[in-house]
Amino acid sequence: MAPTARSRGTAHTRKELHKEILKRQNHTKEKDVKEGVSGGGGKGVVGVVDAWTPGPYTALKALLSARLCAAIWGLISDCDETYNYWEPTHYLLYGKGFQTWEYSPQYALRSYTYLLLHAVPGWLYSTLLQSNRILVFFFIRCMLALGCSGCELYFYRGVCKEFGSNIGLVTLGVLVFAAGMFTASTAFLPSSFAMYMTLLSIGAWYHQAPQLAIFTTAISTFLGWPFAAALGIPIAYDIVFRKKQVMMFTKWCIISALTILVPMVQIDSQYFGRLVVAPLNIVLYNVFSSHGPNIYGTEPWTFYIINGFLNFNIMFLAALVALPFHMLVTQVLQVIPKRSHIQHLPLWLSLSPFYLWLTVFLLQPHKEERFLFPIYPLICLTAAVATDTMQQVWWWAWGGRQQHYISHTTWLSLSLLALSATMSMSRIVGQYRAFHAPIETFMELNRLASEGHYPSDRPITLCLGREWHHFPSSFFLPGLNWDVQFIESEFRGQLPQPYSQEPNATSTIPDHMNDANLEETTRYVNVSLCHLLVDVDREEETPREPRYAARTTDWTTIHSLPFMDSQRSQRLLRAFYIPFLTEQYSTYLNYTLLEATRWRTKTRTTGH
Repeated sequence: MAPTARSRGTAHTRKELHKEILKRQNHTKEKDVKEGVSGGGGKGVVGVVDAWTPGPYTALKALLSARLCAAIWGLISDCDETYNYWEPTHYLLYGKGFQTWEYSPQYALRSYTYLLLHAVPGWLYSTLLQSNRILVFFFIRCMLALGCSGCELYFYRGVCKEFGSNIGLVTLGVLVFAAGMFTASTAFLPSSFAMYMTLLSIGAWYHQAPQLAIFTTAISTFLGWPFAAALGIPIAYDIVFRKKQVMMFTKWCIISALTILVPMVQIDSQYFGRLVVAPLNIVLYNVFSSHGPNIYGTEPWTFYIINGFLNFNIMFLAALVALPFHMLVTQVLQVIPKRSHIQHLPLWLSLSPFYLWLTVFLLQPHKEERFLFPIYPLICLTAAVATDTMQQVWWWAWGGRQQHYISHTTWLSLSLLALSATMSMSRIVGQYRAFHAPIETFMELNRLASEGHYPSDRPITLCLGREWHHFPSSFFLPGLNWDVQFIESEFRGQLPQPYSQEPNATSTIPDHMNDANLEETTRYVNVSLCHLLVDVDREEETPREPRYAARTTDWTTIHSLPFMDSQRSQRLLRAFYIPFLTEQYSTYLNYTLLEATRWRTKTRTTGH
């Protein structure tokens, strides 16, 4: 059918419209290039052309892909995560689990409200979909991955709004690939939760949404980690002293306290059986108690520098010098970026949360890797600022002055991102290959149980000695008829003990608990009571740590995996995976699952 005159006219109009759009786009590009030409006098004025950045949906897909990988393949790198969070959550869901002294009503340093945020989704999943406890564990992790990705997306968009597309693009790249973000994003820890809230509060600050910034800072402080309030100091300074919004700040502080702290105190008091303000108790113990956290070990100031490099490699070094480097470039070299957007905050203020937090924790004797989790996103941002400044310097020194600095120096930011991503992947792969044996061992234990190797109708005792700190949690036990017990090892501190099976166990003060990390011998059972044992086979023996795998008359090895010997492996190869070299020059031990021979013979004979 031939087109009518009207349809021909419409087609002709569309062609002309398309040509006009292309013409205007070319005109705009030419105008931008002209505006980007350096002015006279030798002062570099950087051109106004923003870099390409992924849209929200694309950015979310990249972030969520990385976080789901962390949820599935990430290790539990801190025994505090297992015993202070996964174990009490397992108790809330199934009535069994380990209790640490922090959950004793006598001390009440931890919050059950925080646990319920994770336990409720796990309960819904196990009730409606799948009761397998390992799947419940990974479902909770995937929920953490989803939540973290959403927070990162909001932060990324705020960075683009405040700093521009180029810094936003580099920030996103570091967020996606950094080994530190891989570890922290799905860790069941208050410091990781504080990191989520940092993403929201700083993102809201950059979005010019002070009410949300105040509210999320309060959530981080009350529900997560009270020391995270330090990250809100620059936000408070901006609102109160720069913008003079004292009444608004006061009002939202009161609203936040009423909506977060009041319900939290009510829930925690119900579980502990007395009035409890857990955030206050944490501060009192860590700051004002006679011993505080230093009894768990102290480290030199270099601990965080080394740890930051391991988790963010060259980007952490860039972050350390970002602000002074930028000031040098703008004040001395006078390379002044001409932005296509308005920065609402002075750079020193917008980056100050990172430097403030790092300074405070460098001065603390007791140091843990997880203490830096809340500023991990800020490391990514600050490193991006340093990268952007390097691009400006390159353009100023060697770039063609007829071109804007972003298009002329994109190769520099992409090269740094590629190098950082490669080092991060080397770190992630290396840590997994070296230390994945504990989780894999308990997965194998579940497989054996599902195939009928172990009875499901009577108690089975699995023992842990020196490997108590690698226990992935009771979620990995084959059934509720399984119990984990501790045997003596060279560790002389306080181990957790199972929750009481009596009603209201959370409000009952348990016996043999202390807040000084003193060894409680009541935690140990005789090794003769163990049906199975998880151990690392080391050649060195002590009276408290014999070589069980070598006692073949008493124990049978039913599963073994390589596990890197950190003490005897080369430092670089221990930290990063280098194909061929890591396997050749690293030392590995056997991570073994042992079965008591007497019990093995009995179960094979009786079928029970």
